Amino acid sequence: MSIILPTSKVKAERQNPKRMVIYSKPKTGKTTAYAGLEGNLILDLENGSDYVDAMKIKISSLQELLDTGKAIKAAGNPYKFITIDTVTALEDMIQPLAIKLYRATSMGKNYDGDNVTSLPNGAGYLYIRQAFFQVLDFIDTLAPHIILSGHIKDKVVDDKGEMVMSANIDLTGKIKSLICANADAIGYMYRKGNKTILNFKTNEEVTCGARPEHLRNEEIVVTEMQENGELEFHWEKIFI
Repeated sequence: MSIILPTSKVKAERQNPKRMVIYSKPKTGKTTAYAGLEGNLILDLENGSDYVDAMKIKISSLQELLDTGKAIKAAGNPYKFITIDTVTALEDMIQPLAIKLYRATSMGKNYDGDNVTSLPNGAGYLYIRQAFFQVLDFIDTLAPHIILSGHIKDKVVDDKGEMVMSANIDLTGKIKSLICANADAIGYMYRKGNKTILNFKTNEEVTCGARPEHLRNEEIVVTEMQENGELEFHWEKIFI
């Protein structure tokens, strides 16, 4: 195959994020915000959508997640967005696949345990990572845009609720760094008054940032409570 080398700048192929990570402390309004995103299917892995009107499916096991994905594909991928709520729960859910991957090796063929993280010297985390990203790659095929929703630990939020130490996003070790490295945008969501805000500003202490130019170093209001008590959503500022 002959390689044609470019002689001028090649135009950008994407404007909006394909994979976006959004995280916050609990009860910030993430699920409510996701419900206001038109064309978004929430895959609820934590039973957190009971009080929200939304396109949603409750998922309680890895097999249910895979079966739901197959049904989405069979329906012709009808959703523009799919939100995994939460990616923290997804990490716990992929344990059966991690065990299967370990048992496929010469070392693990006789393994009869139920949690590979108990393997000596942390050897099992390799299979957790492999299983996690295998499932994530499958999820990526289900819609043009994937939102991965996650938690942080309350104790690392500052007094204003506006910061989180990057080392404390609620994912395990290398999964945390790899999922952030492969995301097109990472936003920290917080509430201020009647507004829910997504922070994409990059600094040394906060895991935030975005490749799309319209999100880079921005803070964007995604949900706003009106005087009449109704919610107004501004996802068109995120996905333009």
